[in-house]
Amino acid sequence: GSRKRPFRAPRRGGPPTRRPFPPAVFRSSKHRKSAVSHPTASHPTATVTPANSQAASAAAVTAWSVLGAISLCHMINDVMQSMLAAIYPLLQVEFSLTYAQIGVMTFAFQVTASLLQPVVGIVTDRHPMPKSLALGMLSSFAGVLTLAQADSYPMLLAGAMLIGLGSSIFHPES
Repeated sequence: GSRKRPFRAPRRGGPPTRRPFPPAVFRSSKHRKSAVSHPTASHPTATVTPANSQAASAAAVTAWSVLGAISLCHMINDVMQSMLAAIYPLLQVEFSLTYAQIGVMTFAFQVTASLLQPVVGIVTDRHPMPKSLALGMLSSFAGVLTLAQADSYPMLLAGAMLIGLGSSIFHPES
């Protein structure tokens, strides 16, 4: 049927059971007619004519742009997470925090970031929510703003938990 068998290595010099690449990739240019073989088209042996090659090129540019934007957001999200640990000495001095309070803040961040992530992942696997990427970044941003405006220890905890929540929402979808 339509189900392809996986590629298997040849037995003692025999041919493989399925070719690892579509035959169109191996054709030389003199065997092609007016169409150009394009291995990234919707079907491995589909051809792209000059008329629709511009659309395929635009789609490839869009795909790379989206991938670049998601990668940049992922980096920013990870930097916001690591920023929390980096500012512990500043928070300790400014709020006269004990090591136990810093530990509780770390625990609050890690619980929201680590333990909620599998739950969010299960939900988004069943019901894809691409807009949750923006929601995760918004939560992380709100956490950073809360830390910046904090005037008490409970606000510091809330900011740390918002950063963790944003991370747990962002990572499964990215």
